[in-house]
Amino acid sequence: MFSRLGVLFMRALAPLPLSWVRALGWALGWLLYVVVRGRRHVVRVNIDLCFPHWSEQERKALVPRVFIAFAQAWFDRSWIWHGTPDQVRARVRLTGALAELEGREPTVIFWPHFVDMDAGWTALTLDNPRPFMTIYTHQKNKVVDAWILAGRQRFGNVRLFRRVDGVKAVVSAIRDGVPLCLLPDMNFGAEESIFVPFYGIPAATVPSLSRFARLGRAKVVPLLTRITPQGYDVQVLPAWRDFPTDDLQADTALMNERLQDYIDGMPEQYYWVHKRFKSRPPGAKPVY
Repeated sequence: MFSRLGVLFMRALAPLPLSWVRALGWALGWLLYVVVRGRRHVVRVNIDLCFPHWSEQERKALVPRVFIAFAQAWFDRSWIWHGTPDQVRARVRLTGALAELEGREPTVIFWPHFVDMDAGWTALTLDNPRPFMTIYTHQKNKVVDAWILAGRQRFGNVRLFRRVDGVKAVVSAIRDGVPLCLLPDMNFGAEESIFVPFYGIPAATVPSLSRFARLGRAKVVPLLTRITPQGYDVQVLPAWRDFPTDDLQADTALMNERLQDYIDGMPEQYYWVHKRFKSRPPGAKPVY
């Protein structure tokens, strides 16, 4: 019942002015910062580990900004998924190396977990005749799961694979010219990961970006989403010309290194609420 009411609430937000939606997100962000103490601890630990060269005051000040960006991006899904197409077009700009998305060249899109990642997906699929695909993890709550699925399939010709679907179908689609949007920068457990540095800290990282690029004979194109007062800037970066190589470990370390550069440009918009360092190398102490 609460989930259904939540979806109805998001539908009701969709026609409101963006400034009103962002104000609600600002208020929710501060509320989450104050109330959700456990997740606040996670964010603070992540920031302390990744930005030790910052002053204590700078690291402390970043924490509430992370919650505000997270909450604003969450409420923005109201108009991204329920607003009119013209409303979405007016607020979401796709910029950068757009030629990388043309044609049918095999492509893997590196789509990091910035809080506004669904704006990036919408920017790609809104008016693009080319099909796109990604790997979707189903939510336990069936109402929320159906809502997210509907939102991500709203525009364009999209395919959502499940992790249990296996690698062959995804690789085949890549080779057929369907770009794979991949989000490999979270902690998915030590079993399927390798430990490579992330801000100098050994982090369990799935090597799927290099693996899919090699198997699909594909170029890797980064896609960055940034919250702006007008909505979102979604930037397509030039393809990585030195990626992939035959060294899975080196490729994955390079992915994290380049991700750090992207994060440094907008640190409050990265998904720091995630326990990025939950999995630890043998013998290392827990950090959370």
